[in-house]
Amino acid sequence: MVIKEELFVQKDFIEEKIELLVQNLTTIKDDNGEFLLDFDGLKVDDKSWTIWNWPQGVGLYGIYKNFQMTKNEKALKIVNDWFEARMEEGAPPKNVNTMAPILTMAYLYEDSKNSKYLPYLEQWAEWVMCDMPRTEEKGLQHATYGPPNTNQLWDDTLMMTVLPLAKIGRLLNRSEYIEEAKYQFLIHIKYLMDKKTGLWFHGWTFEGNHNYANALWARGNCWITIAIPELIEILDLKQGDYLREFLINTLESQISTLAKWQDSSGLWHTLINDENSYLESSATAGFAYGILKAVHKRYIDKEYEEVAYNAIEGLFNEIDENGEVQHVSVGTGMGDDLDFYRNIGMTAMPYGQSLMILCLTELLVSCC
Repeated sequence: MVIKEELFVQKDFIEEKIELLVQNLTTIKDDNGEFLLDFDGLKVDDKSWTIWNWPQGVGLYGIYKNFQMTKNEKALKIVNDWFEARMEEGAPPKNVNTMAPILTMAYLYEDSKNSKYLPYLEQWAEWVMCDMPRTEEKGLQHATYGPPNTNQLWDDTLMMTVLPLAKIGRLLNRSEYIEEAKYQFLIHIKYLMDKKTGLWFHGWTFEGNHNYANALWARGNCWITIAIPELIEILDLKQGDYLREFLINTLESQISTLAKWQDSSGLWHTLINDENSYLESSATAGFAYGILKAVHKRYIDKEYEEVAYNAIEGLFNEIDENGEVQHVSVGTGMGDDLDFYRNIGMTAMPYGQSLMILCLTELLVSCC
């Protein structure tokens, strides 16, 4: 196998790819407004690096993970500079997506003990606990800049909002934050996991009690593949802990089915179980990261390592000479039919590069 037999001994090659990806990620800009989202006159930039939103939050997390692994001071500076500039501009309105950068801020605070971050951590966590809209059964409603998404649960919420809440709970010794994070994982599993396949539907609404198009959407699924190993690590759940065992069983159910639907290229289709939908790189990078990390942490069997290696080998073909990851779908709302997902456009997006940085950084662990 090429990636296992050749690339693992070429640590410099992997680090060069990561540096190229970081350079591209931190210079992305929507110059002509093509990818501005318009919510009744409110314009939201979903692409440019200098915006406080979820694509940038995932990017920050990827870069900071790389710093933690490699001690690359350039990566640390990028993250510090981003937060300095955004705090000077002022934090945006709080919603499920603008919460995403707070996860990296929590890690920064943990490592630096810089008190300037503490008010942000406290205020954003309290917003989740006290003011964030809830669905029936007290799930976190996926409210963004756009429609309120009343009574809706989405895959994305666990990555964008619940992981930061869990991390803040551990840092500040706030048990109520930790218990809330645990509950949110359980209620999302209850309503979003497909019992037949172990994969996840994109969303659920209590207004009609259905999963919309029953879409087994790849990027939505990749947030789960990432979030479950991250939560186990963040909360330091020990062997024998009921939630740890439940989460690992949930993760393995998903990954075992992902292995069956992986394309010969190593990538996954944007609708995982629909070979007529296009192959999508950002989800594949998320799957590769989550699977490889779960193997390294011994949460799942080592046999799945090859699934991650096949994905990464395919992903190397998706990185162009400028560090831009190809075949990345743009931000995707909730679809009422499967054609909605098949027809989503593709362009360079921050999460394409950032998810690649995450999985290649985890690949470096294999070189040790």
